[in-house]
Amino acid sequence: MGKEKRTRFGQVKENVKSNIVESLELPIDIMYGAVIITAMGRGQVLVENYKGIIEYTQEKIRLQTKTCQVTIQGKRLVVEYYTNEEMKITGYIQGILYDS
Repeated sequence: MGKEKRTRFGQVKENVKSNIVESLELPIDIMYGAVIITAMGRGQVLVENYKGIIEYTQEKIRLQTKTCQVTIQGKRLVVEYYTNEEMKITGYIQGILYDS
């Protein structure tokens, strides 16, 4: 009973948050910390709202975000720069995968 009550409360809380975001027309990425990935051709990827780097090789860069893991696959991958908010990856980008 206690766990069900907490789960129901969590759902109500999430619904209230969603309604506020929609009614105020706030950006979803700001309210939920959603990852933003911008691919510029096959040569660059800009990742915003990531939490950390899990794996880093020339063929794969795996990142932790608030809601999932993101894997950038390719050849000669390099993290050109990173800050607390964003990261720029260059190389030959072959794929972007989202894992829950």
